[in-house]
Amino acid sequence: MKAAAKDYASQTLDERAICDLELLSVGGFSPLKSFMGKADYDRVVREQRLADGTLWPLPIVLPVTPGEGVAVGKVLALRDVYGNLLAFLHIEEIYEPDKKAEAEHAYGTLDKKHPSVAYLDRIPNHYATGRLEVVRTPPHYDFVELRRTPRELREHFESLGWSKIVAFQTRNPLHRAHEELTKRAAEQIGGGLLIHPVVGVTKPGDVDHFTRVRCYRALVDNYYDQKSVVLSLLPLAMRMAGPREVLLHAIIRRNYGCTDFIVGRDHAGPGNDSTGKPFYGPYAAQEAMAKYKDEIGMGMVDFKMMVFLPDEDRYSPVDEVPQGVKTANISGTQVRDDYLAKGLQLPEWFSRPAVAEILNETNPPTFRQGLTVWFTGLSGSGKSTVAQALIERLAEYGRNSSFLDGDEIRTHLSKGLGFSKEDRDTNIRRVGYVAGLVAQHGGTTLCSVISPYKAIRDEARKQSKGNFVEVYCSTPIEVCEQRDVKGMYAKARAAVASGKPMGFTGVDDPYEAPENAEVVLDTGKLGVDECVDKIIEKLLALGYILPHGHISA
Repeated sequence: MKAAAKDYASQTLDERAICDLELLSVGGFSPLKSFMGKADYDRVVREQRLADGTLWPLPIVLPVTPGEGVAVGKVLALRDVYGNLLAFLHIEEIYEPDKKAEAEHAYGTLDKKHPSVAYLDRIPNHYATGRLEVVRTPPHYDFVELRRTPRELREHFESLGWSKIVAFQTRNPLHRAHEELTKRAAEQIGGGLLIHPVVGVTKPGDVDHFTRVRCYRALVDNYYDQKSVVLSLLPLAMRMAGPREVLLHAIIRRNYGCTDFIVGRDHAGPGNDSTGKPFYGPYAAQEAMAKYKDEIGMGMVDFKMMVFLPDEDRYSPVDEVPQGVKTANISGTQVRDDYLAKGLQLPEWFSRPAVAEILNETNPPTFRQGLTVWFTGLSGSGKSTVAQALIERLAEYGRNSSFLDGDEIRTHLSKGLGFSKEDRDTNIRRVGYVAGLVAQHGGTTLCSVISPYKAIRDEARKQSKGNFVEVYCSTPIEVCEQRDVKGMYAKARAAVASGKPMGFTGVDDPYEAPENAEVVLDTGKLGVDECVDKIIEKLLALGYILPHGHISA
């Protein structure tokens, strides 16, 4: 029986919890039917088993903050970020987890460079469990026909007459090596192939799932036997937990009707730790799967890294390549930095043209990406003067720009805000938000704002997803005061003398100078053209503009 509106508090779920709720509701996490209680959690963390002894490798939990409405015996409404009601949790237990033990045992490290260890710092210090009453599964409006539930996928396999199915887990675009690997796996088991990419939470910095699914479709539709492959999407929040995560992936694929699972090199690994060493061994996941595959009820198809043999025009597992034979491979970093960032097409031996075209389209080279150039400094330091000159110079290089000036922003975007610390922060957040939106969609914005506080400038940098160049006008305050035609510095000093400070930056309110600005300018010593030259030099070095005469790819 559903609770009346007045009887429950609400909680907005983050991305991980949304994915977990969906897999709990459709049976992807079977035998789990709700978020874990303390007995299950404690044993899973230390022994990879539920309280009843069933193999289960990772915590599936709901972080909460206890309080009025969030207590044992209460009902908690679970909502998405848009306020949609997804489920009710009838709270039966709230407990405090041992986060240190969870990090050490479940993820094998206390290093906060590990995504799941870092996540533990961001969430509340209590977990809740109870009967989960699902109102609706989290809604999706993209690739709807590819989002099959476990039951739908099992029925589809049955309609195809498949009795053996090997699943391929991926969170990256598929290239020729993956294509070869998956085809070999299906041939090895003598059955069908399920390409089952994760479209929930993956590793920070991964290619977005919209782009990846377009790549998967292009590959499946054009380069696989349509009678031997199925593409379906998995709404999983990955923990990047290597040898433990592989077991979760295998259990999920068993629930979706698969009989075998492909496990490659460094499966679900998050890369290197803070010392530069890998969090997990390259074949730790294969070893874990080999140990537990019979208990899970899944066969394993294990593959080493695939490499290209250019002299033979074919791919081969690296451990099958004779000594001395020439090999070729392109790393993910090289794909991003040496090809996509420069607008170069991936070679056909590495990636099918249809896939390469989508990646180039959705990952424009740096000189075609959006950009925020953020001018910060005291009033009168030359920010707006240099920014206006830069607009003309950037147009010369083919990059047209919009200009957000502090005074105009106060007239339009931030009309009504005062000059308190809170209002100043709100003003800069608005500027950063607008500039970030423009940058994310390929536009260029020059922002000229005093922005005296470092933390808010850092927020603005994050809004632009890294396409952000900070220009610090370090002009001494004495020079700024000499240029002050409005007499604001004089008014501020008079106000301080009268005992009624007005909160003017540089006089009675602090300015936190940038420590790592991309460009530093003292306009008291440099002319406008010299300042613009320095900025252009930096933008050329970062690849945001191309040298004159360069023909872009």
